[in-house]
Amino acid sequence: MSKQVSFNRSSGSVNALAESALFASRQAWLAGLGAASISREWARHEAGNTFRALVRQGSAVEKNAIRVIGDRVESSIATATSLWRAARTTALATANRLAETAVAALPSVRIPAFGATAAAPTRRKTARTRAVKARATRTVRSVKRTGRKSK
Repeated sequence: MSKQVSFNRSSGSVNALAESALFASRQAWLAGLGAASISREWARHEAGNTFRALVRQGSAVEKNAIRVIGDRVESSIATATSLWRAARTTALATANRLAETAVAALPSVRIPAFGATAAAPTRRKTARTRAVKARATRTVRSVKRTGRKSK
């Protein structure tokens, strides 16, 4: 099947180098063809068994990984829950102490909004005051109108 290529060996080292390169590349090509042939035979006869074995091994690894990750997630959730409870307890205790301190301090501080005396009632505008303001508003409007007309 394979033909051997003959070279003129009399032309010196240049031809020897070219012949070596051609021979090496031909050997690589033949090795590739042999590997392809062997792979095809292997795929026909043994690949199915190897594939099934790899699937079984992958399933076992996946189950183990899910178990390990599940355990770690559960412990992380438990840790986060306990830390959240501790933070909540601390925040509530701090807020309660602050409220108790504020309640204890408020009677000694006189704040008008919290004092026992009621604020004085606000005076209502009388009809006379309203009339004066309405008259002033009408006057201002009329002055503005005359100013616009003269321009």
